[in-house]
Amino acid sequence: MSSTKNVQNTHIRKKIRDLHGSLIDIVSLMNQPQRDEMLVREAGIALDRALFPLLVGIERRGPIGIVDLAVGVGRDYTTVSRQVAKLESLGLAERRQNPVDRRVNEAVVTPKGKAMTDKIDAARERIALAVFASWETAEVNDLVRLMRKFADALGGATASPQAE
Repeated sequence: MSSTKNVQNTHIRKKIRDLHGSLIDIVSLMNQPQRDEMLVREAGIALDRALFPLLVGIERRGPIGIVDLAVGVGRDYTTVSRQVAKLESLGLAERRQNPVDRRVNEAVVTPKGKAMTDKIDAARERIALAVFASWETAEVNDLVRLMRKFADALGGATASPQAE
């Protein structure tokens, strides 16, 4: 291994704890029920807090299998299935069989659900603009680019680290 790579690894090792701490802070903030309630209120919509992340997940990632949706929100499959049924009864989502694998039930957002997520997006944008008000454009661009790069790298990471 080159000495440049050793220096880089040493620098990265020193930053991993700080990065992990930042991620814990972000996830903790994002998982607070009050944040979802605030966003729903800001969007001017009426939606149960438990259904909110499911509707957004279906709109962003759909059509999506119910099992995949449950994994994505960290909930039990049967719970998510009942909650998707509630979204269906509200006319916000619908379930259908996957056309390729008919054993898989997937959820898709309806036009009414899309209109609701559009209101959520607008509210999220207003809140984000306030958060980033003092940031330089380049800082926001760097954050977005690096967060995407980090998310993609994590998604491609294996369960066990490769030997150096």
